[in-house]
Amino acid sequence: MRETISISISTKSSLETLFKIKSRMTNADPIDFDLAQTEPRGNYLPYPVSRLAAKIIPQDLTNFKSRGVSRVERELQQELIELRERYMRVIDAFNWNKLLYEAKFGFEPVIGEMYHLYDVDGNYHLSMIEPESWHQRWIGSFRLNADGRWQADHVSEDFDLRNFVSTSVE
Repeated sequence: MRETISISISTKSSLETLFKIKSRMTNADPIDFDLAQTEPRGNYLPYPVSRLAAKIIPQDLTNFKSRGVSRVERELQQELIELRERYMRVIDAFNWNKLLYEAKFGFEPVIGEMYHLYDVDGNYHLSMIEPESWHQRWIGSFRLNADGRWQADHVSEDFDLRNFVSTSVE
C-alpha cells in the first residue's frame, strides 16, 4: 500500500510537471489561467480570507475629503469674486461708453486725445475744454482708444456711475 501511495503521489507530481512543461511549450498565457478562475482572488477582496491574513483596516478619509472640499471651495469662491469684479469692470466700461457716445458734442473726437465730460443743466456734454477753464459740473476726463472705446483717465469723486445707471451684482 505504501508503494501505491508513493506511486500515486509521484504520478500526480509528474503530471503537474508535464502540464507545466506542456503549457510552456504551447506558450499559454498565465493571465488566461487567472481569468478563467471563477472564485475571487484573496488579495483583491476587501476582507481577509483566512485567519492568518493581515487585518484590513479601512482608512478614515473624512479628513482628506474635508480638506479637499474646503480647498476647492475656497479656490472657486476666489474665482467667483474675480469673475464678479471683471464683470463689473466690463459693465462700467460699457456704461461709460454709452454715456459718452450719447453725450452732446459738435466735433469728431481724435483717437488718443483727452476729452472732458460735463453735466450742463441735466444734459451731458463732451468738450475739449479743461475742467479748470470751464465752470460746469465736471464728470470725468476720457481718451478715445483706437478700437473706438472711451478709456476713463480721471473721474470726479462725487459722480458714481453705478448709482447713475443702477448697476449692482448680488
